Amino acid sequence: MKKISVILLGLMFASNLIIAQEAAEETPAAENTGYNKFSVRPIHESDIMYKKTIIRALDLREKQNKPLFSKNRELTRLLIDAVQRGDIKAYATDSLYDGKTLTIEEFNERIKMPSEQAELSAEELEIMKANGEDIAAIGGGPNYYFPTDLYQMEIKEDIIFDKQRSRLYYDIHAITVYVPADHPANIRGIQTPIASFEYKELVNKLFKDNPKAIWFNPQNDQQHKNLADAFELRLFSSYIIKVSNPNDAYLVDIYGGDQQKGIMAAQWAAFELLEYEHNLWEF
Repeated sequence: MKKISVILLGLMFASNLIIAQEAAEETPAAENTGYNKFSVRPIHESDIMYKKTIIRALDLREKQNKPLFSKNRELTRLLIDAVQRGDIKAYATDSLYDGKTLTIEEFNERIKMPSEQAELSAEELEIMKANGEDIAAIGGGPNYYFPTDLYQMEIKEDIIFDKQRSRLYYDIHAITVYVPADHPANIRGIQTPIASFEYKELVNKLFKDNPKAIWFNPQNDQQHKNLADAFELRLFSSYIIKVSNPNDAYLVDIYGGDQQKGIMAAQWAAFELLEYEHNLWEF
């Protein structure tokens, strides 16, 4: 009788564990534990004294960003190949909590070059082929942007002061790749988002232990760094284009679309953040 009771108690305990685990999986991590599930090094919300969400723009053609864009190991090449293999998720926007991801077909559609001419149908291509016309010359299929064409990126991150450790952290959440507005093939003439990527997933599934995921050190071939370490050490050049605000507006929009004032506002926002960090050590 005792053996039966022990077995029943064991089954009940196991069942409760399964139910608790399923409930935890269905509930966002932040609601369960107080930690942001998209953080590489999460900080408990009770330890956060200060937080600002900012967006930075990067141009991978800049000299300081060239190590992220070395030949055949471009960051954009890594991202495109990983999505097409199904190794990482591509999000529709940098609002990762929305959870809207792109299929591989949708992603490929976004990296397709726009064309002023309608694409030919399979039937039309067969007819032209039968007539001996040069299909390649006509351009029967779509063209896609090369990884080297996609040099505009944005980083979404939280700037957090952890009162437990008395330290300021830059907590990257998402990286977004854009079709540049000034690319000759971009007939729309506007910067267009391709996809956003969860930074934590990139670190764990794409960067770590990947010999192609390197920050190329132009001074010393023996000191190339993994991309995860490069972002952690802030080895990139960027400028702030958005600081969290009630209207969710970009800095340039706050100043009526004036580009010059937007650039000045970006510099001022960077100075304010540096001043805040400096003042923390005055007390």
